[in-house]
Amino acid sequence: MTATFDWYLECSRCAATRQADGLPTVCPACAKPWLVRYRGRTPTTAERDRPPGSGLWRWPSFLPIMPGEDPVTLGEGSTPLLVTPRLGETLGLPRLLVKDEGTNPTGSFKARGLCAAIHRARLGGATAFTLPTAGNAGVAAAAYGARAGIPVRVYAPRTTPKPILTQIAAFGADLQLLDGHIGDCGKASRSYASESGAMDLSTLREPYRIEGKKTMGLELAEQLGWRLPTVILYPTGGGTGLIGMWKVFGELAAAGWITGPLPQMVSVQSTGCAPVVEALARGADECTPWPDPWTVASGLRVPGPLGDSLMLRAIRESGGTAIAIDDPDLTAAASLGTSTEGIDFSPEGGAALAAARRLAAAGRIGPNDEVVVFNTGAGWLYR
Repeated sequence: MTATFDWYLECSRCAATRQADGLPTVCPACAKPWLVRYRGRTPTTAERDRPPGSGLWRWPSFLPIMPGEDPVTLGEGSTPLLVTPRLGETLGLPRLLVKDEGTNPTGSFKARGLCAAIHRARLGGATAFTLPTAGNAGVAAAAYGARAGIPVRVYAPRTTPKPILTQIAAFGADLQLLDGHIGDCGKASRSYASESGAMDLSTLREPYRIEGKKTMGLELAEQLGWRLPTVILYPTGGGTGLIGMWKVFGELAAAGWITGPLPQMVSVQSTGCAPVVEALARGADECTPWPDPWTVASGLRVPGPLGDSLMLRAIRESGGTAIAIDDPDLTAAASLGTSTEGIDFSPEGGAALAAARRLAAAGRIGPNDEVVVFNTGAGWLYR
């Protein structure tokens, strides 16, 4: 076992640990995701207060990268945090901000996670990748696989929006279309991984996508002057971004980079696939797989997320909630946001906007709250 890494892996359920060498999948004892735990790192305020740079990899104290390594990158990260006065007035939330992840190289927040996962897997010896996708993860995996020079097979539902499928193929991936949903694609991808030796890049079946996704929280804190908002509304399918942000908020607090209360985390799903909403409502620690998932917001079509307990834990620890939006409302909200502010909202981003409107109308959030809505992808990928 290697001793060169200044991090190790800890099981998110049973707290078993292992070294970070090789190509870790899930905990062999309980089949739950590993989390990266850093040791011996002392992020300094000088590092925090240096002039802003650009890109995801400028945060080496918080990322799984060793000195001298060249990351797999396409210039991801450094997405804008946009003040939205007209949209905020319409929703009754004058302090509304939008973090627009659609400006990433592959058109969504998935670029953050897949660049980190593929960087570490390449160094760990991976020679091929496979993953299921609801859409945007397949685009990012195909692009970063090409960047790393490693072949990628992508399993996607036939109902995935055509522009997304076109992008996956354009980046050179071996695209396999299946009837059914992402859960069915996941079974096919894992079977292929077992037969071929390709590494499975499925959500939370390796530990580094979380580390890339958590940089959304790092950037948000920086863009707000090293503080955090009152509420974050996050469209939730597999939930890696929500889990990652909650993880890094704790890391930032431990480093002394932020002080004060942490934000309420609001998981936004579709009424056509809302396992987190249902589990939270019944007080459960795990989700029951959602039967027959369907929504136009393809990124929310995740019927049985592997990170369910981690999402539910983050929501409860933050004093947040989970809310489901129907397709007409999320579509209308995306159109409203796009035409009002010029931000190219995806259906998932529209769901988060619609949730903000509903929570404001119910008095759950108000005009004094600083509210950040995540637009997790570009709307053009769905048209």
